[in-house]
Amino acid sequence: MTESTTLRLDIWLWAARFFKTRSLAKQAVETGKVEVAGQRAKPSRTVRPGDSLKIARGEEYFEISVLALSEQRGPASIAQGLYAESEESRTRREQLRAQRAMERNGYRAPEHKPDKRARRLIQALGDIDAL
Repeated sequence: MTESTTLRLDIWLWAARFFKTRSLAKQAVETGKVEVAGQRAKPSRTVRPGDSLKIARGEEYFEISVLALSEQRGPASIAQGLYAESEESRTRREQLRAQRAMERNGYRAPEHKPDKRARRLIQALGDIDAL
């Protein structure tokens, strides 16, 4: 961890392991997937301990507060010490993850590719849907 009191947002997101590369972190900030104190930010925006962030990564949403700064990307155990996630954010993410697992629960992948007859039946179903 560094001794400075501020750090660029994209560097902090990378060091805290929210994104694999700094360029992905920069792109997420530029496209509005990261908010600082409820406002869109630029990648060069400085982050201080105590700032609140909202991060959208794929289907996951994080509401966190910054606890510490680091310019280096370290192990996950150290990276998790850089922020504190709110309890409601954590429960919401877990509920959504469980819901996605339940939706996927009934699906069974086919054991093999369809044969010639099955392909014709699938095509016929596709033609009916086009009407």
